[in-house]
Amino acid sequence: MTSFWSIWVIVLTLACLVLLFGLLVWNLKNFVGVEEGESCGHEFDGIEEINNPLPKWWTYMFFATFAWSVYYLAAYPGLGNFEGFLKWKSSNQGVTSLEESKEAVDKMHADGYRIQLDGEYRAADEKFGPMFKSFAQRDVLDLASDEQAIEIGQRLYLQNCAQCHGSDARGGDGFPNLTDKDWLYGGTPDKIKETILQGRIAAMPSWEAALGGEQGVKEMTAFVLSLSGRTVNQRDADAGKAKFAMCAACHGADGKGSVAHNLPFGAPNLTDNTWLYGSGSARSVEESIANGRAGVMPAWKDILGEDKVHLLTAYVYSLSQDK
Repeated sequence: MTSFWSIWVIVLTLACLVLLFGLLVWNLKNFVGVEEGESCGHEFDGIEEINNPLPKWWTYMFFATFAWSVYYLAAYPGLGNFEGFLKWKSSNQGVTSLEESKEAVDKMHADGYRIQLDGEYRAADEKFGPMFKSFAQRDVLDLASDEQAIEIGQRLYLQNCAQCHGSDARGGDGFPNLTDKDWLYGGTPDKIKETILQGRIAAMPSWEAALGGEQGVKEMTAFVLSLSGRTVNQRDADAGKAKFAMCAACHGADGKGSVAHNLPFGAPNLTDNTWLYGSGSARSVEESIANGRAGVMPAWKDILGEDKVHLLTAYVYSLSQDK
């Protein structure tokens, strides 16, 4: 925050503490002109006000609270831009990438700061690291039938993957369903692990110009939809089929996708009526052909580490297997 608001917070906070402390001390003095333990002369509904001081334990508790507040505000961040003499922070703020986060962690350690979140990560790694390492020594197929491994893998999934693929792993518009057997890069344990570790970047270009404009896109859409048995305008479909060679490099001449032809592109199967965008509506297919798609799945190797990814792989693989 700016210096003005920092000073404003400091002054306002300290003024409130001084005011409350003064109010407490003022209430410890007898100003009513009546001896302690005597009646103040007020009575309502049979209840008489007696001039009694605050209980000692209550008074001591108030003073202890003020003493703690002074220590806390001096030791921890809280008074504007003042960082506190303990150099404690809840987390590194303002980072936008893993590289920046690692640099911030190293710098904070070098400067003698104590970062709560980093400490919790280290403690968790020390406690649970051996367990993840022991699971990582086992085959994915073995882990996929281990109830404990699947339970831990599910927690990893919910913490890191559910934001995109959904808590039920059935995906959404632009995010693959992980519970079926339709895979863009292969559904074997090795391919799933490769996808999670390295991430994926979609690379379907825009084809509107190459197809000759809006009509060309419409014709290609008709042919693509016909591959999955949809009823389309046959004239448009025939015109699109004549131009499909430009798509065959990735999707294959039969449209069955890169997995069927052992290609590394991640091009979907166009014949199975399973769609990543828009449930296969003509409009969404036209949009994909005209504008291309650039979906990105981040790499999780540096975020989770290989041991956790191995366990997560077992869980994801189990989702598409017949129970």
